[in-house]
Formats: sequence, C-alpha cells, structure tokens
Amino acid sequence: MNTSLVILAAGKGTRMNSDLPKVLHPIAGEAMLIHAMESGRVLAPEHTVVVAGHGADLVRAATLAHDPDAIVVEQAEQLGTAHAVAQAREALAAFDGMTVVLYGDTPFIRAETLERMQAALDHHDVAVLGFEAADPARYGRLVMDGDTLERIVEFKDATDAERAITLCNSGVVAARTELLFDLIDAVGNDNAAGEYYLTDIVGLARGRGLRATAVTCDEAETMGVNSRADLALADATFQTRARAALLEDGVTLTAPETVYLARDTVIGRDTLIEPNVVFGPGVTVESGATIRAFSHLEGCHVARGGVVGPYARLRPGAELAEDVRVGNFVEIKNAQVAEGAKINHLSYVGDAFVGAAANIGAGTITCNYDGVMKHHTHIGARAFIGSNTMLVAPVSIGDGAMTGSGSVITSDVEPDALALARAPQVEKPGMGRKLFEILKAKKARMQRGS
Repeated sequence: MNTSLVILAAGKGTRMNSDLPKVLHPIAGEAMLIHAMESGRVLAPEHTVVVAGHGADLVRAATLAHDPDAIVVEQAEQLGTAHAVAQAREALAAFDGMTVVLYGDTPFIRAETLERMQAALDHHDVAVLGFEAADPARYGRLVMDGDTLERIVEFKDATDAERAITLCNSGVVAARTELLFDLIDAVGNDNAAGEYYLTDIVGLARGRGLRATAVTCDEAETMGVNSRADLALADATFQTRARAALLEDGVTLTAPETVYLARDTVIGRDTLIEPNVVFGPGVTVESGATIRAFSHLEGCHVARGGVVGPYARLRPGAELAEDVRVGNFVEIKNAQVAEGAKINHLSYVGDAFVGAAANIGAGTITCNYDGVMKHHTHIGARAFIGSNTMLVAPVSIGDGAMTGSGSVITSDVEPDALALARAPQVEKPGMGRKLFEILKAKKARMQRGS
C-alpha cells in the first residue's frame, strides 16, 4: 500500500526553556525531527508532511534541508492533535493510500515497528501503536477487547478502572488517508482540555463498525522528549544502542561508554576506536582503520588502514585515502589526502590536496585564508614538507619536491626541487653573554627600585 507520513512538530516545548523549537533540539548531532523523519523512511513514503507551529520558519528550513521533497504546513493555533493532522489534508488531497502519523519529539520508533503497523492495515481500518508502561502515569490508555481496540481514553478523562490499564497510547496512528480525515472531521472537543484529540478517531471508527487494533512495541521506542533532562536521556539511549550495534558489527570500542556517535556515523568492521572519540554528522570510516583517543571527526571519510590521532581533528571535507596517517594535534579541513601520505604532528592542512606518500613535517600550515577568500594548496606525490613550513596559498609543490624547515613558500615549486625561503642565519660572537649581563643588570635595578 502506498504510504504517506504526517509528522507533528508544532509544539513550543515550554519545558525545554528555549528559543529553539523543541523538535530542532539535537540528538546525536541532528534535530530529533530528523530522527523521526528517518524512522518513517523505511515505509518509502510517497509524501512526508511536517506540521509546524512554533518557530515554523526554522522547522521548515530544517525539514527541507534534510528532504527537499517534504511538505511543511502550519498549525497556526494549537487546538490538539486531531486539529494538527487536519492541517495536512490539502497536501494529501490527491493521495490514495495509507497515512502514518508520527511525532517530531518521539525519535526512536524502529523500522520493524512501523512495518508491522503498515501490515496491520491489511486486516484493520485503524492501527494504533501501544506499549506496556512500567509507570503508566498520565499516558492515555488503550481499551482492548481481544485484538480489537475499542477506544483510547486520555488520563484526564479516564475512570479508575481505565487508569488501572497498563497498555498505553504512543500517539502513533495509521489509517487509510481518506478515512483518517473523514474521522477527524467527526472529532469534537468535549473533553477536560477542550482539545480535538486524534485518539478519538478509534471510538468513532468502532461506532461505524470499522475495525481497529493496537500494534505493541517496547516502551523505549516511544520515548518522548519534553525537557532538557529528557533530551539528555534520549541522547544517552541513542548512544547505548548505536555502540551496541557497532560492537555487534565487528567494530572494536576499547571504552564504549566514552565514544560519542552521530545518527549517521558509519564504521566498518575491524576498525579500532580508542577512548573519548567524538563523531559528528557525516562521518564514514572504512574497515581496518584506527581512530586513536580524543580525536574529533565530522563530515569526513577515512579509508581502509587509516590511522587518525590521538588528538586529531578531521573537519568537513577531509578525505583520507588508504593507509593515510594523521597524527596528534593535526587538523584537516576540506582536503584530499592521497594513499600513504603522512601528516604526523602539529599541522593544519586546509583547502588542499596532499599527494600519495607525501610527508608533511611537524608544524606545517597551509595558509589558505587571505582575510576575504580561501585558496588552494597542492602538494605533489612523494613531496617532503619540512617542519614549520608555511605554504601561502594559492601554491603548488611538485611531485618529489622538498621544502626546507622554517620556510615560507609563496611561489610554486617544480617537481624534485628543493625550496628554501628563510632569512640567513646571523651569528655575533660573545653577544649572547653580553646581552644576558645587560638584562640581569636591568632586572637588578628594577628590583632595587621596588
């Protein structure tokens, strides 16, 4: 069955105490809204509609940056979940299929769970996602009769007997699109909150003789984020799952609890990750690499056999080919480093190409920014860049060329040449001793004066 998603993302999130819309707060480096969108991607949705409200412009920008084909509609007034879903009616007017309603602040629903909800509509008209709650607290309750869901009761409106039910409502709903909006049209707001509850569609469907059921999942999948404490817990939950998946896939984490992963981190098997490594968004590490302690990677690619760190930083656009070595306190940004090259100590390589088997000495800097524009540095294969070389871009170092330590290179260097660009050394016999005596005498006068 063709599927569309409606993701509710209109809430202000007052308990977050933030100017940023709640759904844009990050978990593992990306907005929780993006996690929700990615959860629904398994259903291959024909349309994804995000219902925005508070901070709608920010929500729209984040949504379209992740999925330019998504549709963002606005709920101007917060009148309840049924009212929020109703804002997607026009966007889905011509759609013939099923619609799944997700929540931008509930980021961890598994692909398998959504597939079971999709399958439930083969035999039912409405499917709701439920969970057995360890502490039902103020969740809505699912009132079941066998495998038939009779109705959903909000805690505020529930009787004592209904509050004793532990099967709770996650809010996630699936139904045929035309039926979903038809049922929403019949929803009223005669309840304790005066809101239009999406949950009421179950009772309305049963009243029409339609079939409704509940699909259940682990409570952890339905974790909602309403506060900073919830956000921290959600991030920790993600990290625990992601680390466990890497270990299962053959990645060695010597201190798993210290490694921080992004939502989209990809690491090949037989890779070694040492303690206190941080992966930002957009990182791929191929099999057999080593990422040493206290390194930070973001928006980069490390090929097979690469060694990074300790204390290295790979920024967006860093592309490391096979068997590249990047050592301690090295920063690489928007640079391609070819096979077998070494940048082992205390260097910055930005907006550059480093050729195969090149060796970059300690303290080398590609001076890529002139205060207005960025410029490119090319370092050829097998080149040897002496320690403390400043490469003032734009500049090209030929294959097999060498620069002397302490040089400031401002012009291109031809292949196999040696480039030296530093002032001649001047030596004045005895001047060191005399200067020390002058300085010591000056210090003594100052001390007497004080």
